[in-house]
Amino acid sequence: MRAVVIEEPHRLDVTTVPDPTPGPGEVVVKVAAAGLCGTDVHMLAGEFGPTRYPVIPGHEFAGEVVAVGADVTEFAQGDAVAADPAIYCGACHFCAIGRGNLCERWGTIGITQDGACAEYVAVPVRNCYRLPEGVSLAHAPLIEPLSTIVRGFDLVAPKLGDNFLIYGAGTMGLLYLQVAQRSGAASVSVVDVNEDRLAVARKLGADAVATHADALADAHPRGWEVVTDCTGNIRAIEDGLTRPARGGTFQQFGCAPDQETARFSPFRIYNDEIRIVGSMAILHSYGRAVELLGKGVIDAETMITHRFGLDGYATALETFRQGTGRKLQIVPNGPAD
Repeated sequence: MRAVVIEEPHRLDVTTVPDPTPGPGEVVVKVAAAGLCGTDVHMLAGEFGPTRYPVIPGHEFAGEVVAVGADVTEFAQGDAVAADPAIYCGACHFCAIGRGNLCERWGTIGITQDGACAEYVAVPVRNCYRLPEGVSLAHAPLIEPLSTIVRGFDLVAPKLGDNFLIYGAGTMGLLYLQVAQRSGAASVSVVDVNEDRLAVARKLGADAVATHADALADAHPRGWEVVTDCTGNIRAIEDGLTRPARGGTFQQFGCAPDQETARFSPFRIYNDEIRIVGSMAILHSYGRAVELLGKGVIDAETMITHRFGLDGYATALETFRQGTGRKLQIVPNGPAD
């Protein structure tokens, strides 16, 4: 089969590799589409420590089951599925206490083992979810990023009537916006330097948008109960850490380069009882994201803007880096739009 392979940092090939075969408890999925995200950019740049090179990227995906391994009874050839990419050992301290996303042997399809930027991908059957009626294979790769938002909300545990400030109107910020609206937020404001992205945030119902949070501060003189960074940009993070209301929460949701550090005021964290919360990937949230997408909580058509074939992977990454569009997808088995 043809596949994208990140051989090592800064080295990318589109090449031919052996077709996967399903082991016991596995299925092979013919990939309909795989979404790109910031983690893929960091992987190629050598900025995401858990990456195991060489690797086929692609951890947001859906497709059709084409082969099943021994003892697989839950799915059959022809079933449309999406897959939670998380691979946890189940035996370490963190798995034992129900925190598999912090697994000491943490793995993810598309990061630590071969993923879905290929014609086919092998997946443990326990990670597969049947698509709800009405959810297309083109939209289903949004389930993975949506499941990380669900995990983020589990950690923040917002109260009804909280005011949200979101940094970033890319895919993750716009997904966070839509979930916040359904969570009972009093208001959701969005900051991004890209005016085109802010226009989409307005379309999706943001109460206020701006290129800098200073422009929104008069309407929220005490700050915001929940401030979330969905950019991974250090300047945005440092500004965001100044914005929670006293007793509020700052969530680091975006993936920053693993070598970067940010400056903040420890006194303010202490004096104003600011809660800082990280959010790492997926935990007991993928199935709920399947249901949310099936219920139409997310405007999937607005979220997906570009599709590329395997040969366009490098172009897709550059398009992502430039901030063009929203969710970009790789379509390994069909023509790109």
